[in-house]
Amino acid sequence: MDWQTLAAQLFPAGHDIVERDNFLSGCAQVDGQAVDVIGTTEHAPIGIEIALAQAKAVLRTVQSHPKRPIVILIDTQGQRLRHRDEMLGINSYMAHLGKCIDLARRKGHTVVGLVYDQALSGGFITSGLIANACFALPEATIRVMGLPAMARITKVPEERLTELAKDNPVFAPGAHNYLRMGGLHGLWEGDLAGALAMALQVSRPEDRRMELGRERGGRLLAQPVADAVRRGSDVRPA
Repeated sequence: MDWQTLAAQLFPAGHDIVERDNFLSGCAQVDGQAVDVIGTTEHAPIGIEIALAQAKAVLRTVQSHPKRPIVILIDTQGQRLRHRDEMLGINSYMAHLGKCIDLARRKGHTVVGLVYDQALSGGFITSGLIANACFALPEATIRVMGLPAMARITKVPEERLTELAKDNPVFAPGAHNYLRMGGLHGLWEGDLAGALAMALQVSRPEDRRMELGRERGGRLLAQPVADAVRRGSDVRPA
């Protein structure tokens, strides 16, 4: 889905979102409430320019519109793989973006992410996965690393990873697998405007991803391990 069609469905009461060099920004109305919108389009690679532009937009909201909700529209192929960006420290720019979103949450801004097309790698980690809650359209493509790349890194044969991906969502791409793991809070179909309004109403400040992953059977040990670390004890069997 292109971002103009998406915006029309999400914000039927109106918006002034504009696109510049694959960066989206603007304001919209949701159920009578103003929200600020940032995002990306055209499978944008996140280089230092877009990372800074998103961070700047988030900080502007924090400074000028206390506690105004922020909606992140996500369509990215991940961080830009260029020598220039690596030499300039793209990792630090993306970390800065993540910190700005975290600051907004700590200041009382509800941050909701929506993967409407593609979400890969660091571009997803430093946006939707840091939001209070992240959702996706069912047909969205989501992954941190493709199986061929995972095979090269782990030295596990791709055929074996493909087999594992059939039963274990940790190895498998796709919105439904990220839903099972708790990375997504839900999938949106039909009334997108109503789904967004509800998400802004019910989103909670605490991070429930590990809890959701355990409830849905996608990540069974993440929460017990984290709890054990907090207690300073061994992992207790379920």
